[in-house]
Amino acid sequence: MGGVIDQPAEPDDRTVRDAWLGLVALAIATLVAITTEMAPIGLLPDISDSLGLDESTTGLLVTVYAGVVAVLAVPLTLGTRRLPRRPLLLGTLLAYAVSNVAVCFAPTFAVLAAARAVGGVSHALFFSLSIAYTARLVGPLHVGRAMTVVTLGGTGGFMIGVPLVTSLGNAAGWRWSFAVLAVACVLTAALVLATLPPVGPAPAPRGDDVLRTRRTRLGVVVGTNALTFLGHYTLYTYIAVVLLGAGLSSGAVGPVLFVLSGMGLIGLWLAGPRLDRSPRTATLAVLGSVAVGMVVVGLGYPTLGVVLAGAAVWCGAFGGPVPTVFQTAAIRAHGATADVAGALVNTTSNAGIAGGAALGSWVLGAHGEGALPWVGVVIVAGAVASVVASRSAFPARA
Repeated sequence: MGGVIDQPAEPDDRTVRDAWLGLVALAIATLVAITTEMAPIGLLPDISDSLGLDESTTGLLVTVYAGVVAVLAVPLTLGTRRLPRRPLLLGTLLAYAVSNVAVCFAPTFAVLAAARAVGGVSHALFFSLSIAYTARLVGPLHVGRAMTVVTLGGTGGFMIGVPLVTSLGNAAGWRWSFAVLAVACVLTAALVLATLPPVGPAPAPRGDDVLRTRRTRLGVVVGTNALTFLGHYTLYTYIAVVLLGAGLSSGAVGPVLFVLSGMGLIGLWLAGPRLDRSPRTATLAVLGSVAVGMVVVGLGYPTLGVVLAGAAVWCGAFGGPVPTVFQTAAIRAHGATADVAGALVNTTSNAGIAGGAALGSWVLGAHGEGALPWVGVVIVAGAVASVVASRSAFPARA
């Protein structure tokens, strides 16, 4: 495994190929983290039936989890900034396992929500660590590609993890899904321990005047990230409800989520290489595609074929490209250490997830599932406007 990786003097030419083993380990860890976070989405109908709740109430499990992350990501990152990075990352994976075991045996909704909150605490640190780790493993000109590799794990969570736990839950009961997830978290911790090299502490940015400008850019990046996640999760949290309302059978929800998540791989393949060459153009193309896909879902509902076509475009643009876009932009803003920049991305992403789940719950209860895509697209349009208005936060060149 070698010694601790410290930030080398410029030029730093470490490529993705040089760091592939650590990046793959981070990608797999990201897969189980995303699967743990999003598992309730495909299982909402089953959990609701089991506990005697309506789906809008059960959807708040996503809000609880994401709300904990949004509140704790920055304080926990600052409070643990002097601790060794790799053991801390291992601790987050084991905490995910504890959370999933507790969910598996939760007798009531209150206990279930508390168990999910434990996972939220872990999540508050995991992505801050993962984003910063990724940036430290390669040179600055290769951050976009490195983020793309690690984000493949997130896309895998949506493409493989969530559909698998959804299908398992439909076949054997939703509690078994979380039991399997707990085992996966423990195995992933062992993999990380065996393969991921340790890294040294991230250097703090210097220069008051320059730093103020950089912090402004970082603020724009993470604010736009929050809007994007808010719009997406207003609709995506209830995607199973929308698909069922459009005539899809319950047994087909898992396979459809698999296909939709697979579209994220296509989106990542198209957008990933451009993040190091034309980040502004790539960002506008990604967010524009999310908005267009949501419009198609809204116009087509409840015609299943049109809804699926729109969802393929929307989820393809979001699932892989969006996290990569904003994680890379936050690191390149140089407004904070990589750990803190990662924490801010994590905070705003989960603020958007929590807010989207809560907003979607209200929209679903008040206006029905057909209104969800229209609320989502209005919010995403605000994110597009933010990118258009800020050339410094989203530059044409890396």
